Amino acid sequence: MYEKLNEIKEKCLNCKKCPLHASRTNVVFSDGVANSKLVLVGEAPGYWEDMKGLPFVGRAGQLLDKIFECVNLSRKEHVYICNTIKCRPPENRNPLPEEKEACKEYLDKQLEILKPKIILICGSVALNSLLPNEKGITRARGKWFDGPNGAKMMPIFHPSYLLRNDSREKGSPKWLMWQDIKEVKRMYDTL
Repeated sequence: MYEKLNEIKEKCLNCKKCPLHASRTNVVFSDGVANSKLVLVGEAPGYWEDMKGLPFVGRAGQLLDKIFECVNLSRKEHVYICNTIKCRPPENRNPLPEEKEACKEYLDKQLEILKPKIILICGSVALNSLLPNEKGITRARGKWFDGPNGAKMMPIFHPSYLLRNDSREKGSPKWLMWQDIKEVKRMYDTL
């Protein structure tokens, strides 16, 4: 598994299929532990991710780590993390369709190699990439969908969205995320 992932990573490190390669500091391929149980697919690298070459290392990543810790999961032991695209779009804008298409083979290969049982779809860009018929993260979050190789996929709010919505009242985004992550952990424990 690791050898195949490293082959894809090497190809990705040399990729020039879209204009984003010219402005990147680092390719952001993945973090966490390669496993066949749980993969989180995010949107695109931000500033800190581009600087460090790892996904979810800024404020949103710190919150994501805390969310996982609340249900005794961690990227070091339980979660493989990657993004729909591997280079940072300028000014953190949403990736363009041609940029997502250029990176699609890398994400597809990662998922094909890992064959995860659970795929967390983190945010609306990832939702549009993996479940293009779903029309919004708010409507789709918290529901299970069928994915590749028999995987169960659940869309969740992006942690950056949670950072902008501080309420923890019942029905708030943070409260909904807590319900979602408990359900993910329940499913994880049954596999």
